[in-house]
Amino acid sequence: MTDRRILHPDIAAVLARIEERSRDSRAAYLELIRRQRPEKFARKRLSEGNQAHASAGCAVIDKVQLLGDAWPNLGIVTSYNDMLSAHQPFEHYPELIRTSARKVGATAQVAGGVPAMCDGVTQGQPGMELSLFSRDVIALASAVALSHDTFDAALHLGVCDKIIPGLVLAALRFGHLPSVFIPAGPMPSGLPNPEKARIRQLFAEGEVGRDELLKAEAASYHSPGTCTFYGTANSNQMLMEVMGLHLPGAAFVNPNTPLRDALTAAATHKAVELTLKGNYTPMGEMIDARSFVNAIVGLMATGGSTNLALHVPAMAAAAGIQITLEDFADISAVTPLLCRIYPNGIADVNHFHAAGGMGFLIRELVENGLMIGDAAGIGGPIRAYSLEPVLTDGHVAWREAPRTSRDEDVLRPFDRPFAANGGLKLLNGALGRGVTKISAVKPEHQLVEAPARVFDSQDALKAAFQAGELDCDMVAVVRFQGPSANGMPELHSLSPILGALQDKGRKVALVTDGRMSGASGKVPSAIHVSPEAAKGGALARVRDGDIIRLDAQTGRLDLLVADDVFRQREPAPFRRNESDSGLGREMFDAFRQGAGGSESGASLFDFIGSGSA
Repeated sequence: MTDRRILHPDIAAVLARIEERSRDSRAAYLELIRRQRPEKFARKRLSEGNQAHASAGCAVIDKVQLLGDAWPNLGIVTSYNDMLSAHQPFEHYPELIRTSARKVGATAQVAGGVPAMCDGVTQGQPGMELSLFSRDVIALASAVALSHDTFDAALHLGVCDKIIPGLVLAALRFGHLPSVFIPAGPMPSGLPNPEKARIRQLFAEGEVGRDELLKAEAASYHSPGTCTFYGTANSNQMLMEVMGLHLPGAAFVNPNTPLRDALTAAATHKAVELTLKGNYTPMGEMIDARSFVNAIVGLMATGGSTNLALHVPAMAAAAGIQITLEDFADISAVTPLLCRIYPNGIADVNHFHAAGGMGFLIRELVENGLMIGDAAGIGGPIRAYSLEPVLTDGHVAWREAPRTSRDEDVLRPFDRPFAANGGLKLLNGALGRGVTKISAVKPEHQLVEAPARVFDSQDALKAAFQAGELDCDMVAVVRFQGPSANGMPELHSLSPILGALQDKGRKVALVTDGRMSGASGKVPSAIHVSPEAAKGGALARVRDGDIIRLDAQTGRLDLLVADDVFRQREPAPFRRNESDSGLGREMFDAFRQGAGGSESGASLFDFIGSGSA
């Protein structure tokens, strides 16, 4: 049990209420996975014909063991593709894992692959409408891979925005299996992120051409590995570490290095240790409410991506744990911001890692009562994650992370934070509920009161900007961007436009039922506004000229229109038309119809409401 005397009282209170509201759903979940608890290696439950099919394509050494009963079998679920930099390093992982598994008396097979799309490629393009739904496709694909039921533990290879949440969803539904998550790491630093943002904004203003923009983008995204800014991809890697699903210090080691390969081998050995051959540790019992509280604390302490306000509730529900936006807001209010990583600063994740990284961060949060140290991880309790990996004689070893930050412009101790809270705020008001992230928004921009300019698509806003219609104070309302309307795409391509207006001295804010990128920063925004406009939310009744007040400090999203006048308005109709089809978007009608609201993660899966966790 957690010793709550050493926890900050507000963190202890959030944990207690999550556990209480989740009592029945968590119990149902544990009953579900305990029914699957193995008594012997999984493949021994299969018929001889089943086993023969499952081993037919293996190397002889593995086939002998799979048809025997002495070695556990690891299932690899991989997001490898060689178009996307973050996932390209996974190409050689399966052979490394198979070799490493044999050294400790185990076999490993690629159970299946999952799609991995990149928001950087689809940003502002029609394909972005599939982005959020890809998370649940990944969960389904992972479930198909693991449904062969021949595995004694699972290794999940993934990194980016929807990939990690999708893999976690499936891993928790197969919670009777031990699971280890293995990252690829960030690419080495390229063009500094602030310079990239400057060139983007100049392009939006027509000051530079496409050749200069492309040169800057290529210098930023230049090699295998995750993008180096602190968006959703790297927020995911932080999350996996504070939840104990990585080995300590694994998140931000660059790909294609000896230390990266040694960490992958060590993760394979750890997976074997967690099977029946060693200390059987099913993921579904290891991950509990404490794990998700730690996830939110880590998100706030690092100024992480707002997309996790969607993903964390969805992932938690898969384990029978109910997370609300109030939990995020209350944790944010007491968690100091200890990091400045772009877009919240000028440094990237490589600088963060060099300054002390995850080991320093976790120690500061545990020792000061914000992070729950006795939550479990594959590498031991989370308090033991104050370590960093080093290479010794070709093998990975761990040492204590630095006690002092190597660069306090990037990473600070608990008693000298960049801000008193994490910067993610819950918004309430006449326009609905949503969230805003203010860790990168200057104080003078955190309150905006201005007339609304209403758009039913991001392309309409871009066209108005190009026509010179937006050189004014305004709150841009971009509606019909929720999961039921068009899959809730990110609207990050609007950031250069809105940033340019703000830099001209205009009061500017964004209000939307869509998402913004984890890389979005300096313009205040109310995002994930629910109910969404396509389901009759208040945004459908907003008109040009209505005065909107977004106060990120007090958490208010108000419409300064008389209540009786506003209620009598007919909502604007939502219609999909022929231009909304193509690129496979028409194949996702069932997803749009079945998606839940943003507060529950916009998920297809109703794990809590179904009564079966």
